[in-house]
Amino acid sequence: MDALRPEDPESLGGHRLLARLGSGGMGTVYLARAADGTPVALKVIRAEYAADPAFRARFRREVRLASGLTGAWLVPVVAADPDAPAPWLATAFVPGPSLTEAMAAGPLPGRTVAVVGARLAAALTEVHAAGLVHRDVKPGNILLALDGPRLIDFGIAQGAGVTVLTAPDMVVGTPGYLSPEQTRAVDGEVAAPSDVFALGCVLAYAATGRRPFGTGDPGAVLYRTVHEEPDLDGLAAVVPPELAGAITSCLAKHPADRPTAAELRAVCETAGGVGAVEGGAPGGADWLPSTVVRLVADRSARALDPPPRPAGETTVAFPAGPGGRRATRRRALIIGGSAVAAVTASGVGAANLMFRRDPDGQRDDPRPVPTRTIGLQADFSGPGKADATAQERGARLAIAAHNARRDRPFRLALAVRDDRGRAAESMTAARRLTGDPAVCAVIGPTTTAAVRAAVPHYTAESMPILLVSADPDDTGTALTDTRTLIAARAAGSYRTYPVLSYLTRVADSSRTALVEDAAAGAEARSISRNLSEAPPNGGTTTVHVMPANRTDFTTVVREALATRPQAVVFAGTSPTRAAACARALTAAGFTGARTGFEPAMRPAFLEAAGRAADGWIFEAPYTDAASATTKAARAFTAAHRARYNAPPARWSAEAHDAVGLIATALAAFGSRASVTPGEVAERVFRSSYEGVAKPLAFQANGTHMLQLERSAFLYRAEKSKFRFLGRFDQVK
Repeated sequence: MDALRPEDPESLGGHRLLARLGSGGMGTVYLARAADGTPVALKVIRAEYAADPAFRARFRREVRLASGLTGAWLVPVVAADPDAPAPWLATAFVPGPSLTEAMAAGPLPGRTVAVVGARLAAALTEVHAAGLVHRDVKPGNILLALDGPRLIDFGIAQGAGVTVLTAPDMVVGTPGYLSPEQTRAVDGEVAAPSDVFALGCVLAYAATGRRPFGTGDPGAVLYRTVHEEPDLDGLAAVVPPELAGAITSCLAKHPADRPTAAELRAVCETAGGVGAVEGGAPGGADWLPSTVVRLVADRSARALDPPPRPAGETTVAFPAGPGGRRATRRRALIIGGSAVAAVTASGVGAANLMFRRDPDGQRDDPRPVPTRTIGLQADFSGPGKADATAQERGARLAIAAHNARRDRPFRLALAVRDDRGRAAESMTAARRLTGDPAVCAVIGPTTTAAVRAAVPHYTAESMPILLVSADPDDTGTALTDTRTLIAARAAGSYRTYPVLSYLTRVADSSRTALVEDAAAGAEARSISRNLSEAPPNGGTTTVHVMPANRTDFTTVVREALATRPQAVVFAGTSPTRAAACARALTAAGFTGARTGFEPAMRPAFLEAAGRAADGWIFEAPYTDAASATTKAARAFTAAHRARYNAPPARWSAEAHDAVGLIATALAAFGSRASVTPGEVAERVFRSSYEGVAKPLAFQANGTHMLQLERSAFLYRAEKSKFRFLGRFDQVK
């Protein structure tokens, strides 16, 4: 609970605001007082969501659904205005920790688990009887009061089978508490059994202290939920056999094999020795362990004496008490009776959509560990915005996965700076990042101009700088001349090797013709030289130069085909000129292998070449995680779709892996209070990371060069798309 800030309103909807209970991705929750003195938890939605008509429709539904539920173990909505400029929702308030907070002291006793199960199953019975599905039953949405638990937050509740306000491939809910059918909602209806599955996960976690489908990368958790059996070791030792059996049944993969909420309630009531009476203490006031009772007392004390506004701010006036006396803050709160604060650990009722609660992935049971900040410098407002956004998303997913680990010795955070891809702004961004004592490493920049401007400054400040997408050949500085520049991608000078490998192993070309586009200058000449000195299959390579001032490739292609090649290589960087070469080859009837290089692998090539593009092979230094078949890539893609409602774009997986490499290096320092950037830079070069895109490890010769053997990939143009073939040395 924090004091109100200067920007916070004094009142809202007739409610006087007293303090901040928390703030998250969707908005802010306040401790407030209604006109009659009743304390409430008042959730105010952020302006950017309030401006979205679809979000307002969802919020209206939340208000309507939650207002119609009155069970003893549900938190009532007491007031709301979904049509206000800043939509808000007020629920009854009584201090009580979430189950997440209660678990910080360890697993709960068996009887406590049974009581939680009985009361929440009763809550779900009412929800399901109303034709609704909660869809986000998890520890953060369960609050513990002295008289019993409460299920909160209907921000994503829906009528059974309703999907109209959810995007087709959006996964709604929280990984680890999602049912198998909920992870693939497009394949079928999400109904009441999904909530029962989630409650089973909650009860298993409460009893054993372990999530039944593990932690870590959200995509990996989703995969285990669908394909693997739950980890229930030790469950039978802490709860009665009949309850252990019921929890196990809740986690059945097929919805029809799970008990109903009413059936689960009956088992839990028997196991916990509690009656079916709604309301009142659940069979005695000792159902909670003493550690949780102390948490309730602590929350009560803090709620009864919320922090005052900072000096100079408006103070809170309480209504007059009996006999004209002004009620004290404590009396004003006691007048309201008891209820539960409908907020999660983030401060905003559960994540209305998956992963929005905390962009940096604060796990459910935080403990005091140091925070290490990674900087991300990129072109977020210039031509490179798409690549910058992709890298930020990949980095945030990696940070979220790290922060979700129970055994993490430190927490990661991300500081983002926009350099517009320009030299001047790059220096400003670099100075801001090195001036922040929390930043220990930087990912980026993303453009050549920004890299050249920033590298000397980062080097002088001993700040490790990881190039994810920028070509290290374009830095203007040799890697051996810098102490902290880290190339996390293959250099452009390496790009001929994957093509050479393909033409030798796959195309089996002994006669190769190379069309050198003079418009590409030194880069085209370098490609020609490399493939001439080391021709595919040890055969012959002929070079045919296309003048820079010509656009019709017919003549140069005719010259190239006169050598009867088995393969043709376009040595150039222009997508439209590569397309002109492709059209000329098709017109001449050439059907052999045709290859090009990543700078030309753009939509403009597909558009300009038309059907002549089909079959062209391109090398690229980045993967397509959405098409990769490794377990890590599938998990990353699932997490990316869940959080961003889209497949990962190019360079997203590579940024994810850059964070992983930095985290691996930081692990050497454990939970030490602070580390210097210089220490991190030195450690990175001695670290390795088995990434989503590729393994990251450095050569042992002291050159600070990435081991390049497994860091390049091949794509094939097919049907107006570039289809990912895989790592170049694995393509058959």
